[in-house]
Amino acid sequence: MQHYSRKTASLAGVLFGLVFGLLPQAAWGAGERPAQLKVGVFTFVSGPAASYGMPAKNAADLMFESLNAGGGLAGVRLEPVFVDEAQGTDAVVSEFRRLVTSRHVPVMIAALSSANCLALAPVAEQLKTPMIAWNCDTHHLFLKKKYRYVFRANTSTVPEFVAYAAYLLQKKADVSRVGIIDPDYAFGHDAAVIFSETLRRFRPDSKLVVELYPRLGSPSYSTEISRLLAAHPAVIFTNFWGADLENFVRQALPRKLFSQSLAVIALGTTVFEEFGQRFPQGAVVGVLGDGWYHSPAVRANPQAQRFIKNYQERFHQVPVFPAFKMANAVLVVEAAYRRALRENKGQWPDSERLARALEGLRVKTLTGPLTLRADHDGLTDQIVGVSRNVAGSPYPVMADMVRYPGELVTPPVDADPIQWIKTLPADYLERLPKPGSYGP
Repeated sequence: MQHYSRKTASLAGVLFGLVFGLLPQAAWGAGERPAQLKVGVFTFVSGPAASYGMPAKNAADLMFESLNAGGGLAGVRLEPVFVDEAQGTDAVVSEFRRLVTSRHVPVMIAALSSANCLALAPVAEQLKTPMIAWNCDTHHLFLKKKYRYVFRANTSTVPEFVAYAAYLLQKKADVSRVGIIDPDYAFGHDAAVIFSETLRRFRPDSKLVVELYPRLGSPSYSTEISRLLAAHPAVIFTNFWGADLENFVRQALPRKLFSQSLAVIALGTTVFEEFGQRFPQGAVVGVLGDGWYHSPAVRANPQAQRFIKNYQERFHQVPVFPAFKMANAVLVVEAAYRRALRENKGQWPDSERLARALEGLRVKTLTGPLTLRADHDGLTDQIVGVSRNVAGSPYPVMADMVRYPGELVTPPVDADPIQWIKTLPADYLERLPKPGSYGP
């Protein structure tokens, strides 16, 4: 295992990178099987976002170890090369280029940050290097641009936050007064628009009474909590994550914010173990996809059960959904290579053949089916439920679950997502499976 950090390049190294950056990926080693397959893996392994990024790195370690123990890919051992996204977008882009041009890394799993992902996508295209986005929730990735080499192994903000709004509406929750507190960058603002537009489509009387966007990494939310308490919203929606989510919940609990308002804590399952049974009861939570470790699909999947067992034994915690997103992205890489090898009669694929193998790929992941659509976006189901303490568990479970089929909560290819939400049919909610219909 390697951790690849940024280093000052010599003039010779820069010239080498510039020369090779102009060459297609196929210029090295097409056809012959390499001694090992290097895979770039981008996530946060330091800083506040590491609380979300490290579970992903842990999952990548386990998945690559498992693949290698089984003989690798057609006898080729896989070697992950990790890049810490905490360096910032400019450094992350530089590392991507360096891995391709200097280290001859032929495929990337990148990235956690939507900003990093959006910056890396055109670079992957320029360098003709297949890139599988393992998180990168922003729906803007494929909204206006078409890529040859960029794919996403999960879903986007649109189905994720349509699902939360649909859950509230199906539960007939009071959504007359809504408060939003999201981080002040694209993920937060996009989620707020998608969530509130979905509510308004079916409840035109829904009113946004307070809308707050504190900066990412804020240590204190005292002022924001005071404003939420004063506004008395019936529902509070947040898509805080990582250290921001931990700080917000920790500071809001003693002030009884979650007793006054129904909380939609979109990424709440990631901090169940952190707060234990102090986590707000009855809060609407989910996993931004289908990556819940105790879903019926996961419980019925032997490979997923082995992954969970190994994860708990190695890291002494339950794998949260970022771990599943990364694990599933590794499975996409494996499936694409196996498909390319099969379709090319065992010849090792170059970048063109690998990209071709990713087109329309269908994978049985640890958590359920995944399809790469014509626009290269992933189509996955959405699991939503509520937090509930149960006897014998030191932390909450997700109860009253629903699993929304991906095709029912995702706009069609090339559709404007907000316009799609605004024109959803009047009986849309009746077409969806009901809360409580999935799992125990």
